[in-house]
Amino acid sequence: MAEHILITGCSGGGKSTLLAALAQRGHAVVREPGKRIVRSEMASGGDVLPWSNLEAFLWRALDMAREDLAHATDLKGPVFHDRGLLDAAVGLRDVFGVPFSVTMPGPFPYASPVIIAPPWPEHFSHTHERRHGFEEALDEYERICCTLDALGHPAISLPFADVATRVEWIERQLC
Repeated sequence: MAEHILITGCSGGGKSTLLAALAQRGHAVVREPGKRIVRSEMASGGDVLPWSNLEAFLWRALDMAREDLAHATDLKGPVFHDRGLLDAAVGLRDVFGVPFSVTMPGPFPYASPVIIAPPWPEHFSHTHERRHGFEEALDEYERICCTLDALGHPAISLPFADVATRVEWIERQLC
């Protein structure tokens, strides 16, 4: 069975770039549910978007992350997840009051430690798909860190470095 490794943290912290580089090195990766939802909704004219229907967006991200875990169970080696259940569950809890017992029943599905991308203001930018500001990204990062701590799941921070250095760091740490 695969070991599921969660890479979470601050928006604009380089997670997706890192996952793309890990995939190029032959590692199994699962792309961020939120980005896939935004692209799909924008292409179809849908409104399940974080800036127009946040609750529906978070529930869809949670469902997609569950499906991702189920589909990746039989892969070999570590499977790196760009965001996942935790991110959507934290949003649902903090914004809409949905308890973890509803969104994340059962054991935490990701290996310890969780990898967390720290705030990196120099890399943060607004895009067509990322409309929130750095302050909102920082708030989300803090909520995720506090949640991991409260759940007793250790996190290790990615170094502030170029993507090749980050990939090598992860391979030394976890592979």
